[in-house]
Amino acid sequence: MPLPPAPTKRAARVAKEAFDVTARTSKRATAATPDTEDTQPTPLTSSPAPVLTPPPARSSKKAASTATASAATTAAAQSLAQQRAAVQQKAATAAPAPKATPAPAPAPATPAASNRKRSTTPATAAPAAVASNPARPTKKRTGQSCLFVLDTNVLLHDPTSIFRFEEHDIFLPMVVLEELDAHKKGMTEVARNGRQVSRMLDALVDAQQSADLAIGLRLDASGNKGSTGHLFFQTVPLDYRLPASLPQGKADNQILGVVQALRAAKQGQQEVILVSKDINMRVKARALGLPAEDYRNDKALDDGDLLYTGSLALPADFWRKAKNVESWQQGGRSFYSLSGPVTAPMLINQYVYFEAPGEPSLHARVTEIRDKTVVLETLRDYSSSKHNVWGVNARNREQNFALNLLMDPEVDFVTLTGTAGTGKTLMALAAGLCQVLDERRYTEIIMTRATVSVGEDIGFLPGTEEEKMGPWMGALDDNLEFLAKGDGGNPNEWGRAATNELIRSRIKIKSMNFMRGRTFLNKYVIIDEAQNLTPKQMKTLITRAGPGTKIICMGNLGQIDTPYLTEGSSGLTFAVDRFKGWPHSGHIQLARGERSRLADFASEVL
Repeated sequence: MPLPPAPTKRAARVAKEAFDVTARTSKRATAATPDTEDTQPTPLTSSPAPVLTPPPARSSKKAASTATASAATTAAAQSLAQQRAAVQQKAATAAPAPKATPAPAPAPATPAASNRKRSTTPATAAPAAVASNPARPTKKRTGQSCLFVLDTNVLLHDPTSIFRFEEHDIFLPMVVLEELDAHKKGMTEVARNGRQVSRMLDALVDAQQSADLAIGLRLDASGNKGSTGHLFFQTVPLDYRLPASLPQGKADNQILGVVQALRAAKQGQQEVILVSKDINMRVKARALGLPAEDYRNDKALDDGDLLYTGSLALPADFWRKAKNVESWQQGGRSFYSLSGPVTAPMLINQYVYFEAPGEPSLHARVTEIRDKTVVLETLRDYSSSKHNVWGVNARNREQNFALNLLMDPEVDFVTLTGTAGTGKTLMALAAGLCQVLDERRYTEIIMTRATVSVGEDIGFLPGTEEEKMGPWMGALDDNLEFLAKGDGGNPNEWGRAATNELIRSRIKIKSMNFMRGRTFLNKYVIIDEAQNLTPKQMKTLITRAGPGTKIICMGNLGQIDTPYLTEGSSGLTFAVDRFKGWPHSGHIQLARGERSRLADFASEVL
């Protein structure tokens, strides 16, 4: 907006009392002033601009001077009002008629703008029209806290879920509390989670005894500083109307009704979202026009393809981009120290390989990272017949990486993933027998797995703990038969029987149900089918390790049989993501199957 012309007299000469003149006085002064032009009301004002009239002067000289300054100031104010009116009329003409545009930002306060609040022109009413528009989109979830209504299965899946929503609020319907009460009895994982949720809710209520449940409880009152929202309980009946096709007495439908009632009550104030692990529940909610989401906080990764593979292919121009390259020999191994942008994605114990036509290949492990300098150590070649592990040789690059991890005494935790037939169990068992029987690094092998059946349960199994676990350990028997026989076979039946007896005497089969409170000393622990474990079960097993113990977790993330577990929320995925980069852990994703051509083709096409 252009600035108004400067007055002929300095504004400082106008007396301070002149600014207290009311609008009634300004109307009379405007009619009596010959220099004032008649102007129409502007879109921003509905009354003429007040004229500054001086108070009674003591002398005629001062009165004349003050009158002249008053007239000049009035002319400047009139000119400013005219220019503002022209700008507003031009903006109103250019703006499209259906849309209500807010008025431009006001200029510095002048007497001509004193009646803007009483103006009834469209330019003044535009902001009110925008604010009262019900179709105006609400704020994004990043800028406004939401109200999440939790289903019972979310609390039973993760007892700490009420503290996982950061600044957002939580609402628990009364039927959810009833279902929690029904699931609290028993020794199952679901019952334990139900009792833990009840204890957490009781701790929140006890920490805020003077608080009113109707206005919510602070979620950070019990020490969870990351949760700044509030927890609300359903304290009064809510009025909702669901379709007649939905049974009113079912718990899921009652929760949907609560979400519907809350959305009607919070319309325009807060976004209400249902969170449930039940897919059918989310589908019904969306069919009713209610927003519903899955509980994703338990997922280590949103996409299984983003899982850490443990190996990294170096680019073709790796040696040209590498800087400050140094090499030396130590302990029969070659070491390389280098820096540059190619070292940015590397992690400790990550395996890197360089394979280019016409150039020597490099297979190495990242052993040290200092700022941007990385130290690489060449590997032992277990694909050679000179370096076999209990008669087993690596058949591809990833298997060689895995055997280097399994045979390294400085690596305490190893995770292996891959499709069926990639050799996970065979390599883990061969490395364990080599280090238990030959090198005597560990005292015995302990093997366990999650007892989750693929089909229908066959019922109770007779016998002791190991006898009950026998049907679940068919993979162990198959691999032991291969390892005891060897590639060429053993013609001596007595020697083969003695070998089998010696091997089985050093292998113990344990059930996961009795792992709580145990401590393994100098043991080689193999956890098979780890993809069926929850993150809590995985934590329970890994924390059993004592001094000198090595744990190997194996699994195929494409064969998860546990309900409510996905590739992103599996305990194996959780462990891989949390342990990557730790100097005493390693992970390898086996890419190629070596069982048979039939198994390889079935893994690809089925």
